[in-house]
Amino acid sequence: MASLRPGRCYSRPERPNTRVSLRVPKKSYVKGVPANRVRQFESGQKGDYPVKLHIVSGEDVQIRSNSLEAARVAAVKYLTKHVGEKQFFLKIRVYPHHVLRFNPIATGAGADRYSTGMRKAFGKPIGQAAIVKKGQKIISAYVPEGKEKFAKEALRRAVSKLPGSCRVVAE
Repeated sequence: MASLRPGRCYSRPERPNTRVSLRVPKKSYVKGVPANRVRQFESGQKGDYPVKLHIVSGEDVQIRSNSLEAARVAAVKYLTKHVGEKQFFLKIRVYPHHVLRFNPIATGAGADRYSTGMRKAFGKPIGQAAIVKKGQKIISAYVPEGKEKFAKEALRRAVSKLPGSCRVVAE
């Protein structure tokens, strides 16, 4: 698998690009969309939990689906170990709709013969991202009374996987 481009290439929010070729081929721009990396948007056991914690974005940012999945895995692993498998509920509250694109520039000998440069530079799809506004909830964790410190630590670990500035807020 090819390596990912740095997050700084895609962290600034753009106009959402969701126009994909599903039914009307004449009206589509993006040819094929890469798979969404987030495996589950809800983890744990649903229930009525008194303690509610959220990761809130501190700025407008794009979050790639790989980052969301890494944050989810980190939080779920910690909560499962310290709280219990069925004693919490974690929900990812954003969905990566925006298709990220990359226009590869040819380099090396003979590149000028087959490279189009910036002509028709729409780019090929390389991933998906969720566009998050300042103050928007990204991930929520619900735990029973007395387990607040574990949920807070789990979300702190998840924040380290996300771009931009985020904070953990109790409801």
